[in-house]
Amino acid sequence: MTEMTATAPRITMYGAEWCGDCRRSKSFLDRLEVDYDYVDLLLVEDGADRARAISGRTNIPVIVFPDDTHLVEPSDVEVRIKLTQLGRIS
Repeated sequence: MTEMTATAPRITMYGAEWCGDCRRSKSFLDRLEVDYDYVDLLLVEDGADRARAISGRTNIPVIVFPDDTHLVEPSDVEVRIKLTQLGRIS
């Protein structure tokens, strides 16, 4: 009998080091020990285009959640609420 394990869908954050809100959100996710992918808009050639396609805006950070929702320039409280709704934190 083979045991099947599914990995939880990923959270992806689009941001840049020069962006204070990005540094804050990244630090917050790190402190909560949330597993996520980080797309650095300065290093990933089409990163900014991808973030803009998701949000329809040029503001960052853009955090995309496994339920196909996203937050743009969220506060730590907004991120915490969303992570709690998704069962990623309690």
